[in-house]
Amino acid sequence: MDTFCDQCGSLVELGDHARCALRRGLEPPRFCAHCARRMVVQVTPTGWTARCSRHGERCG
Repeated sequence: MDTFCDQCGSLVELGDHARCALRRGLEPPRFCAHCARRMVVQVTPTGWTARCSRHGERCG
């Protein structure tokens, strides 16, 4: 199974994801790590939720 970057949506094995790692500390995931689909993200004062139409919801 391929693993995708949750910040840029490309394969983790391809390229350098240093900028993505920096963004990951400040922002919720934007892409599903299982299928690279763009997720619906909602940010609240207490956290965030990110929902993939195929793989469900993540919270943080």
